[in-house]
Amino acid sequence: MKKTAAVLGLILWSLLFLGGCRFIKIEEEPRKPLEYSIVKQENLPAELTALIEEKKGKEFQMTYQSEKELFLIKGYGQQMSGGYSIQVEELGASSNGLFFVTRLIGPKDLNEAGVPSYPCIVIKTEPQKKPVVFREGKADSGSEKGE
Repeated sequence: MKKTAAVLGLILWSLLFLGGCRFIKIEEEPRKPLEYSIVKQENLPAELTALIEEKKGKEFQMTYQSEKELFLIKGYGQQMSGGYSIQVEELGASSNGLFFVTRLIGPKDLNEAGVPSYPCIVIKTEPQKKPVVFREGKADSGSEKGE
């Protein structure tokens, strides 16, 4: 009897707990382009600069929001040479999310080999109350990503 009550209690508790959770499905739908600007490292808030420095060795993505601005950051980790660039293919908003699509472009001249680099892009836009989806753009056939 106690065992049945305990199991029933556990089931009820689980249903209440799971009922409070909500999954957000970000649908593929037409997106409205958002205005943004690329931010140079010297113009970043000190706290954000420290976070980027801490994470730069590995690929990462993050958001940082101040009172007036939303920063979207995409880092591609350590590359085996310099000369990489990052292209923003899209920053768009749907009814339930922001989409930030970037692409790493490899160096045209491999003479910089041996000097590691840490390609990272920071953009700022208006604050949003939507989840952000980071995506990789179409691969550049001329680029090589170092590991």
